[in-house]
Amino acid sequence: MQATYGQTAFDTLAISRSPISNSPGYDYPRIDNESRAVFRVKAPNAKKVQVDLSGLQDMTMGADSVWTVITKPLAPGFHYYWLVIDGVRVADPASESYFGTGKMTSGIEVPTPGEDFWRPKNVPHGDVRSVYYFSKTMNAYRRCVVYTPPGYDGDTKSRYPVLYLQHGMAEDERGWSTQGYMHFILDNLIAEGKAKPMIVVMENGNIAVAFRPKPGEDAARARSVYGASFAPTLLNDVIPMIDAKFRTIPKREGRAMAGLSWGGFQTFQITLNNLDKFAYIGGFSGAGLQADSVKSAYNGVLSDAEAFNKKVKVLFLGIGTAEGQRTKALSNALTAAGIKHVYYESPGTAHEWHTWRRCLYQFAPLIFR
Repeated sequence: MQATYGQTAFDTLAISRSPISNSPGYDYPRIDNESRAVFRVKAPNAKKVQVDLSGLQDMTMGADSVWTVITKPLAPGFHYYWLVIDGVRVADPASESYFGTGKMTSGIEVPTPGEDFWRPKNVPHGDVRSVYYFSKTMNAYRRCVVYTPPGYDGDTKSRYPVLYLQHGMAEDERGWSTQGYMHFILDNLIAEGKAKPMIVVMENGNIAVAFRPKPGEDAARARSVYGASFAPTLLNDVIPMIDAKFRTIPKREGRAMAGLSWGGFQTFQITLNNLDKFAYIGGFSGAGLQADSVKSAYNGVLSDAEAFNKKVKVLFLGIGTAEGQRTKALSNALTAAGIKHVYYESPGTAHEWHTWRRCLYQFAPLIFR
């Protein structure tokens, strides 16, 4: 019997596959040839089971006590989801776990036809390692995730530029390597000679809990201090630690910063106030820089186009075509102000990880040239 959206009657789904986001040994969820997701969960004692994937969808229990549902066609890329069993939201044991939306969640990867730039290939691979250090700013031990390019450990004389790459709101330092697959993106670009070998540092931007003003709190003020502790952490603790621990090029020409969403806001805030430390800037769906305040933002650093263009080697703005026109308007304002920059649109994607993967794929070849 053929399926209808949101129902459980479906054919054998011979033309379907398990996504790479599944836990080892689990056949479901599956993605069919129309990019619909098929979810199954055994819960014999449950009275109601739903899947929350951009909205709640009811599942139906079969004779084998297995609840199932087929979704509507999903956009390509990575999507967070949860199971809701008798009103309790839980992670799906059939999915790998990801830190997103401020907690550990399930996720499903919908294939993108014709794109494999973010998948592992038969090329030399770099390493992704956890680095623990003590932050005087935060008075705490912290962890950052560091990518070193292929050959880093074997060639002890070469030095490498560093990209500081930030996650978004309600995510953490693991996001770029788990949801974003940045290591495979860099491995492939480096192997093809499209990007310079580089170190990539991913730190916790102190925004793992989503921004929510308290009742009666001034929202503008609360927003201004949300994640603000990350700037001194990065400048005073992380960068000196990385320069001491790794073979970096410890000058502004050897340093870039980029971030997605609120991480883009932090990128603009940190780099545009510290151009003595950064020469390359990337905002992927980045917040914080508005078209109507280009010349006054960040102490007027963009008001002198000639001086800015001499200092900043690359200013990159990326956005998904389904995200609206705010970044396009910013690009137009920068052009009118004489600010050199690169504007990129990810076709058909919204405020999501595949947009940001594509942004990194476009940005990385531009830097450290």
